[in-house]
Amino acid sequence: MPLVPTGELVTRAAAARAAVAAFNVITLEHIEAVIAGAESAGSPVVLQVSENAVKYRYGRLLPLARAAVTAAERAAVPVGLHLDHVQSDDLLRQAPDAGFGSVMYDAARLSYADNLAATRAAADWAHAQGLWIEAELGEIGGKDGRPPLDAHAPGARTDPDRARDFVAGTGVDALAVAIGSAHAMTSRTAVLDHALLTRLSAALGVPLVLHGSSGVQDGHLVAAVGEGIAKVNVGTALNVAMTGAIRDFLAARPEAVDSRAYLGVGREAMAREVRRIIGVLSRTDGE
Repeated sequence: MPLVPTGELVTRAAAARAAVAAFNVITLEHIEAVIAGAESAGSPVVLQVSENAVKYRYGRLLPLARAAVTAAERAAVPVGLHLDHVQSDDLLRQAPDAGFGSVMYDAARLSYADNLAATRAAADWAHAQGLWIEAELGEIGGKDGRPPLDAHAPGARTDPDRARDFVAGTGVDALAVAIGSAHAMTSRTAVLDHALLTRLSAALGVPLVLHGSSGVQDGHLVAAVGEGIAKVNVGTALNVAMTGAIRDFLAARPEAVDSRAYLGVGREAMAREVRRIIGVLSRTDGE
């Protein structure tokens, strides 16, 4: 089916007090696994290509983007295509022609005033191109090798009053909030600040996004969706599943050299993890 704009999927989820899962993809195996897992779950999904993934692909956006578009158009479930954690204005401007319906513009590393100004300019440009735009306020941490800030450090958490002003001042369509998760976590030990999330949800009139969801336990994810998270970003959990499956396969078969064999095992493991996470997000019991 045709690509579905990410904004449409997120808006629909937010209205239903639900969340759409958004998975970061690096290889064709990631793309195929995400779609296979979503089809198995019978759920819409978002494919995300980050600026770091583009750097890994020799700085070229189109090869991975074209693969994602082609796979999405043949999927049996609605699929959105999202350009994630964009810091480069040059990369931002490649998004529409590459098939993306949305972007996450990441100026969170800047001071509040500079973040607001840069994001305002990005949002104005994105909206003129018909793109839905997400931004981040606070410091989620763990990106580009940076450790997460202490949970109680100034600026580590998203302040509701400042967030309200930021959304009004930038015109963004969704906001990624810092409530205790961190990027690139390989253990599920993050503790979310649910009271803060409830305050943010009440203060803001746009969908909220949770980054660093790989480090969050299932019960906390379920609760976060009930408290207003409408888009849940997952990346590291897929890499953990893929790497673990490939490592086990090669340990049992040291003579193996055909990459299709071990990449296929890795792809299947990622697809199972995609289905599992989508299933978690559909729960309402909070357990």
